[in-house]
Amino acid sequence: MRTQVAIVGAGPAGLFLAHLLHRHGIEVRVLERRSRSYVEGRVRAGVLEQSTADLMAELGLGARLQREGLVHDRTSIACDGEVLRIDFGTLVGGRSVIVYGQQEVMKDLFDSASKRGIDIAFEVEDVEIRDVDSDHPSVIYSNDGRQTRMDCDFIAGCDGSHGASRGVIPASLLRVFERVYPFGWLGILADVPPLDELIYCNHERGFALASMRSRSRSRYYLQCPLDENLDAWSDDRFWDELSLRLGPQIAAGLTRGASFEKSIAPLRSFVAEPMQYGRLFLAGDAAHIVPPTGAKGLNLAVADVKALSDAISAFYRTGSREQLDGYSAKALARVWKAERFSWWFTKLTHRFPDMDGFDRRIQIAEFDYLRNSRAARTALAENYVGLPLD
Repeated sequence: MRTQVAIVGAGPAGLFLAHLLHRHGIEVRVLERRSRSYVEGRVRAGVLEQSTADLMAELGLGARLQREGLVHDRTSIACDGEVLRIDFGTLVGGRSVIVYGQQEVMKDLFDSASKRGIDIAFEVEDVEIRDVDSDHPSVIYSNDGRQTRMDCDFIAGCDGSHGASRGVIPASLLRVFERVYPFGWLGILADVPPLDELIYCNHERGFALASMRSRSRSRYYLQCPLDENLDAWSDDRFWDELSLRLGPQIAAGLTRGASFEKSIAPLRSFVAEPMQYGRLFLAGDAAHIVPPTGAKGLNLAVADVKALSDAISAFYRTGSREQLDGYSAKALARVWKAERFSWWFTKLTHRFPDMDGFDRRIQIAEFDYLRNSRAARTALAENYVGLPLD
């Protein structure tokens, strides 16, 4: 079998790349080790940057997003009972974020891929990437008990942090940067009306986040120890603790109800450099992970594959490798800005176990600076709604 670009992984990075390359008439084949229902059902991100929403519309994927997405032109940060609102409309020229769950994004990507004839092989096994340092790379995999070799021009590693792609880069060349945070997020999903805005809360008992997935589905989080026992958290206990951390003013608007999903997610920052080796190019979680505080994970994957698709299409159009050779440097420049913002926002909104009086005074000073400086609020808004793709 042969294709122009083999894409390993059918998550957001892989599927967005497939649609971008298909638009340029470039042949792709996508390999995914899980089933479509598994990939589509994963509970992940829920906030799209303006540029991600714009790209979905540009690719003809935005009809349902436009109907069902919840546009937010502000966010709020609560600290010790005081609520500071960051108004995107006045700070960054009317740009906004859109609440639209990753499950919905994936459904749109898969449905359109089927209609457009984009080739996706699900439940593949034993993926092996070969000869990326030559002009004839290939991917070996098994599907339905049959082994296949797929020859290609380029391979896009979009298979997440535990996939096969990153390990192909020689250890002597690969540099890994990581920061593991000493807490997790206890999150619930409940089919109850959410609050009308995204609220980040810094409380003495720990961070809390009020978010949503739709007009009738709420998503809430509490900071918790990494070894927290999930079974110890009844719905009543969660709602009581959330109300306490949000404070009486905000909690008065909560609608309680039974949760249908409850989990604890660890937080970490991770970057692998470089994001390319020979004819292999990494994108999304295969190359980097951010804590969810800044809502950058899916959006950063989209930024990666937009740059990669531009570089690949330029190669087929002109024969020049200039953009391909510069892909890693270009992608990493944006990745590190997103890592910086996510790290900073996490430091601002969470209580760390080893915090002392100095650390807490720094948090208070940072909050006070945001309150009194339009420039500081603008910087936060600019990063939150998303830096330009180009």
